[in-house]
Amino acid sequence: MDLENMCSTSALQALSKLLSFPGEEDDNLEQVSYPSSVVGALSPGNIGPEKKEKSKVNPPNKPENKNDIWDLEEVPEGAEFDDMWDPREQPEYDIIFKQQVGAEDLFLGMTRKDPSTACCEDLMVKIKLPGIKASDITLDIHEKVLDLRTPSHKLLLHLPHPVDSKIGKASFITEKEMLEVILTMKREFDFINFF
Repeated sequence: MDLENMCSTSALQALSKLLSFPGEEDDNLEQVSYPSSVVGALSPGNIGPEKKEKSKVNPPNKPENKNDIWDLEEVPEGAEFDDMWDPREQPEYDIIFKQQVGAEDLFLGMTRKDPSTACCEDLMVKIKLPGIKASDITLDIHEKVLDLRTPSHKLLLHLPHPVDSKIGKASFITEKEMLEVILTMKREFDFINFF
């Protein structure tokens, strides 16, 4: 059997008939005859009955706006603060999880706390800011974003855990040229941390 006979339109139509679902009526299938110049453009997608495209249906609560490029769910939180053209350098920082422990935790193990981050209540961010004074720092805290700006540094930090933006403490340590920000994490009530 040569290659031309295998790629002919009649061979593809016969293969389409073999691959059709049992019980389909032949009169519903249209026999399409392709000119010989189109035979090279046939592909496996042409085998079988033609598929009707499904119409795109909008979710019930979302009106379609043709000017929108993307949905609000696709934009990450804190993206409105990001400025990739800002030439200021990003300072070095560390994220440290903190937990409040007492004697009942250390010696008696009464509260079921362990050293894991699941038992931590606070989040500490240490940011090194060489050559900066405390009066030059602008700090803005949101639930999942820490935004720090100085004349020579910019840090947009997506926090690993949601925090309470109204409760927190920031202190600038002049000797180390470091800003320490302590934030209280928003935690679900569980049997380890709150019982």
